[in-house]
Amino acid sequence: MTETKTQPIQTFLDELASKSATPGGGSAAALMGAQGAALVSMVCNLTIGKPKFAEVEAEMKEVLGKAEALRSQLTGLIQADIDVFNRLMSRYALPKESDDEKATRSTAIQEFLKDATDVPMQCVHACAEVIRLSKVAADLGNPSAVSDAGAAVMAAYGGLKSSALNVYINLGSIKDKSFSEAKLGELEQVTENIEQLVNEIYQVVKTRL
Repeated sequence: MTETKTQPIQTFLDELASKSATPGGGSAAALMGAQGAALVSMVCNLTIGKPKFAEVEAEMKEVLGKAEALRSQLTGLIQADIDVFNRLMSRYALPKESDDEKATRSTAIQEFLKDATDVPMQCVHACAEVIRLSKVAADLGNPSAVSDAGAAVMAAYGGLKSSALNVYINLGSIKDKSFSEAKLGELEQVTENIEQLVNEIYQVVKTRL
């Protein structure tokens, strides 16, 4: 099967718009994050090598390396979300005629719901890091590309919030409350003050336009 990341964007959007369950919001969230990371890289590439930005070149090179690593991770999560959802649906498709079958099916679903929570949580972490990198791009990057730094932060923020919703919906079906509480704590820690940071970056961009 062709990986989603190698398909034309029109194919992905057509599949996203269809009645098929995959790709869905999780894959779209990862794509948002990947776009944010790519835009951070763009700002870096339009800054590095220009004499007037020599003082920030080393920092921008560091940001570029991190942004490219995150772009690769988030691009991989587009397909990972599809794969994990399909595997979860296979657990729901297990037979449930007898009490033993029902018990086996329930256990399989509960075990895999925990695994399924990991993909959107990874996306939340990655998007949060893209947001932080976009602040450096907005603060220090070539002013001619500062609007792209703004687009980067908004794309990453959309990816983060969308991924958080997927974490919440999975946790809502998990019976292991200690697991759910731990993941909720992790999510809250990653997203703490993120809205304030996004707004700050957006205002920085506006002032540099």
